Amino acid sequence: MHARLSALALILALAGCAASGDNMLAADAPRALPDAGPVAVAWADPATFTELRRSQNRWNNERGSWLTDLASYMRKRAVARLPAGERLQLTIIDIDRAGDFEPWRGIGQQDIRIVRDIYPPRMTVQFKHFDASGALAAEGERRITDPAFLVNAAPINDTDPLRYEKRMVDSWLRREFGNPVARR
Repeated sequence: MHARLSALALILALAGCAASGDNMLAADAPRALPDAGPVAVAWADPATFTELRRSQNRWNNERGSWLTDLASYMRKRAVARLPAGERLQLTIIDIDRAGDFEPWRGIGQQDIRIVRDIYPPRMTVQFKHFDASGALAAEGERRITDPAFLVNAAPINDTDPLRYEKRMVDSWLRREFGNPVARR
């Protein structure tokens, strides 16, 4: 009986740990960054993202703030590329982050993201670009990826868990909207 109570207490404690932290699939989870400045960033339902649908560790992928962190980074980098008065609306349709979980590696390693060249970062983004007069200058949907993400790898001491996705976003923004604009 005592062993059953101890096991039940352990299960309840673990359930409490699992419930803590951000869960992007929660009913009250945000679906956009708060409005601020000329770049708006929203995203589709994360439950439809490849990162969660095909993951070997969906539970780990739906936790944390990686989605809002990546959206914030996109906004920050896009703002630098827009001339004064222009606006940009970005909507993240799909994400598949670099690397994946390989639970077959065994106990203790099922929660480790393995980064190999067969798991490149991918993202689908819709955008609407408005000129300074408010007229629609461009719109579209882009499927972006970085198949050479390990060849173009950042310095070995880079510990940002989104470094591959951020570099992919930077490359797309540079191709789509040009170099950063000097602000006065």
